[in-house]
Amino acid sequence: MSRPDFDAVLFDLDGVLVDTETIIGELWGEIFAEHDLHLSAAEITRLTSGQRFEGVLHALETGRGWKAPEDFLPMLDRRFNGAFGHVPPIEGAAETLRALRSAGMPFAVASNSEKGRLHMKLAGAGLAELVQAQAYDPSFVGGRGKPAPDLYEFAARQLGAEPGRCLVIEDSVPGARAGVAAGATVWGLLAGGHALPGDEAALLDLGAARVLHSHRQLAEALNLPVDLPVSK
Repeated sequence: MSRPDFDAVLFDLDGVLVDTETIIGELWGEIFAEHDLHLSAAEITRLTSGQRFEGVLHALETGRGWKAPEDFLPMLDRRFNGAFGHVPPIEGAAETLRALRSAGMPFAVASNSEKGRLHMKLAGAGLAELVQAQAYDPSFVGGRGKPAPDLYEFAARQLGAEPGRCLVIEDSVPGARAGVAAGATVWGLLAGGHALPGDEAALLDLGAARVLHSHRQLAEALNLPVDLPVSK
């Protein structure tokens, strides 16, 4: 491959490497309904995509006047921890990671997922060995998750790269905002099953340099030799 204009690639997790958003959306829907909050699938996606639990609860309180009971966060931990024993990887994700490793291009995962769930998802999708120890969550930066830039800045430093020389791959507004704020180049990747009309425009408006729709397209853009289905 010809060397791209980046020193490292930083991946979001949900919707970029693992297709957990459907699982997450259905589980949120069940939990909301149990608490008399009836939201459409699209509303749930917009409310929860790329957000930490605390961000979702803050949005519910400020936007709908609903305040979670005291035991709500521990309950969320239990319910979500039980959901990720097996998760489907995004098509082509493993091939992309292998090709980057073969090309000598450093990469890491930076996710708003809680540390235990982050590693559970990677293991459940069969990606843990490829990512190895290069997976970071907000606990590494004092709990400051996306849309703050801290997590991507930290991941870049762990790879010995300047954030401005990194490529961030994101599918959510909070994540894209974090990558842009970190000074990285951001590419949107809408390859999961949860993309909504308007997502591409929203990512571009936030400063994403381009939006791709498959790992095949990502591999082509990075000049990576991978054997994946032809891009649509």
